[in-house]
Amino acid sequence: MKYGNYLKERKLQLPVEWQQVFIDYEGLKTFIKENIAPACLKPTLADQQSWTTPGAAAAASPLGAPTNSINSPFLGNSITSAADQEDLNMFSAMIASRLTTLQTKVPEFLAKLDQQVADVSTFTTVQTRKIYEAYGAFQNGKIGLGVVASNDANKPSDSAPASAPESSLETLLQSVIKLEKYIFLNYAGIVKIIKKMDRHAGLNISEAYLGRVWKLPFARAEQLSSLKKELMEKLSGVLTKINTNVSLQDSAIGRTPVEAPHSPLALNFKADSPVMMWRPTTLKPTEKTWFPPAPLLPHQRVLISMSGPHGTDIIGTLLACAAKYQCEVEDFSFARLYHNVTFAILITIKNDDMDIFKDLAGAAKRWDATLTFDILDSLKKDPHFGNYVPGSLEDAPYEGRLKYTATVLCQHGLTSAFLSDWTQLLLENKISVEKMVRLNEGQLSCADYKLSIPTALNMDKFRETLFQLSADHGTDVALQPYDVFRKHKRLVVFDMDSTLIQQEVIDEIARHAGVMDKVSEITEAAMNGEIDFKESLKRRVALLKGTPVAVLDTVREQLTFTEDALYLCKALKKIGFKLAVISGGFMPLALHVKNILGLDYAFANQLKVSPDGLYLTGETVGPVVSGERKAELLEVIAQAESVTLDQVIAVGDGANDLWMLAKAGLGIAFNAKPRVQQEARARINQKSLKYVLYLLGYEDAEIRQLANS
Repeated sequence: MKYGNYLKERKLQLPVEWQQVFIDYEGLKTFIKENIAPACLKPTLADQQSWTTPGAAAAASPLGAPTNSINSPFLGNSITSAADQEDLNMFSAMIASRLTTLQTKVPEFLAKLDQQVADVSTFTTVQTRKIYEAYGAFQNGKIGLGVVASNDANKPSDSAPASAPESSLETLLQSVIKLEKYIFLNYAGIVKIIKKMDRHAGLNISEAYLGRVWKLPFARAEQLSSLKKELMEKLSGVLTKINTNVSLQDSAIGRTPVEAPHSPLALNFKADSPVMMWRPTTLKPTEKTWFPPAPLLPHQRVLISMSGPHGTDIIGTLLACAAKYQCEVEDFSFARLYHNVTFAILITIKNDDMDIFKDLAGAAKRWDATLTFDILDSLKKDPHFGNYVPGSLEDAPYEGRLKYTATVLCQHGLTSAFLSDWTQLLLENKISVEKMVRLNEGQLSCADYKLSIPTALNMDKFRETLFQLSADHGTDVALQPYDVFRKHKRLVVFDMDSTLIQQEVIDEIARHAGVMDKVSEITEAAMNGEIDFKESLKRRVALLKGTPVAVLDTVREQLTFTEDALYLCKALKKIGFKLAVISGGFMPLALHVKNILGLDYAFANQLKVSPDGLYLTGETVGPVVSGERKAELLEVIAQAESVTLDQVIAVGDGANDLWMLAKAGLGIAFNAKPRVQQEARARINQKSLKYVLYLLGYEDAEIRQLANS
């Protein structure tokens, strides 16, 4: 969220009359953009001006033509020609013009800002006095606190008197917190806008300006901090109750539940930014320190993040500070990108000692890190409030979501065009990315996404759009539920033809029998689901009548295994998988594949042979291994191995594989026919079977260890 939008949103949570006396951040930003930015003095001005080099000038001058020599202390030698002098004059004139503009517009900007700062400071002083008067009335036995600001942001600040001492003190404390938040929002706006002016003008006056602001009572807020401490001491007996039942900050601001979370304020100041502390302090205006980005109370939850090039040092620093100030660590998260790391820690503040932030700022400066804070306004695990944090920092902070994993893969590399379109599809469907992990080494070709998907999303429609995206980019996206069964599969059932091996065995037998064309035509129709598999098998086997049985041995020797089929099976066996081949082909060849790949089961059709065992009769023996039969056999094997169907993977390419692909917990269409790809929940359109391991979430290093161990 842009800071201007954040400020506007938080400003609306304050009483109406308070909103009238506020830093006009957007107005000042517009003034900078229109009046100061065009006169910027940044070093990038050099890109807009150039002059001719001596060699170029000589080349441009006719041979023997007279030249004027100009000594230049900038270049260290003589530059020639009047054109060079003209370039220097133009640059000087441009700088003079911009300096003239800045000489007028910067003071005008500062005058505007000064007036707004003065107004905020005066308003803060008045409100502080009102709170003190109310506190004095309370101490004198007048419980009513009508002068204290209302909790309703849309009503004037006068409120009904409280009826009990505890509630009166609580209301008074809430008023102090509200005023602290008002001060923070305005001071943060001042810091942001003066630094923005520096950047756009090419100047460096923000530190001096903030030193002036620091001298104002509203910036130091010492009286308010003292009163807050005194009130908290008086409320020590009821403070825990207040924090347990309702967030003081939520009630003080009059926040209403929101349907979707908004980005928290995380001011990315470097640790050496001149900012303030909320507590009474003796810091000089020019000292470098940090301040917590919202008023804090005991039991307040704070998300602290530090990013920089020193990984373990950053982790140690945050945890050491948490231990020093006896903070409860609720969660943490760590990410690394080459030498740069980000470590985030969710803590609960145990007391009102805010020196932890000062210590963190010093550590961030020491380790050249960027420090951010996120004050969590809501009750724990309550998604109806802003800045809600779920049970894990890695989870998207929304309710009513489903967890899915999407594995994207392309053996030729994931293109930026695909990644952009894929991300846009997620955005259009309000799908949040919780985690991204690269799975392969070398050229980026495979990545795993953990997704948070709205429960209202039409998954069938989304899968159709996803299928088209995959087809457009030649990149597979396998979507599956993110649950315990993903990496706990126990059985893989493969089709044989065009899956474990690259041929269709009946076509190879038909080639030797001289009926290749007729059989291939029937096979293609069956694979596309145009005719019933049992009927197609009957027709094709009939064409093989009289073929010598020895042809099967010839075909067996000519079988070509799919790339990485042995690699995949070896890796799966290492982690305890049971493997099976269920084929609509023929048993002698299925047994050969089983033996070569080390499978546990093999099922296929049995060809009937003549009484002398030398020729095929053109018939089969026993039940036909049709699509329905494949699904039945898959379930039988699963029962025999005591695994649930959720723990089963099925891999196939033809229409007769659809039943077992649907039955398995993960059905993968491997280089499959169009109809199969549309109906399967996962697709691999790459040459290698190794990609099956990526769909289980394994990385290259893990896969290599499995295959080589």
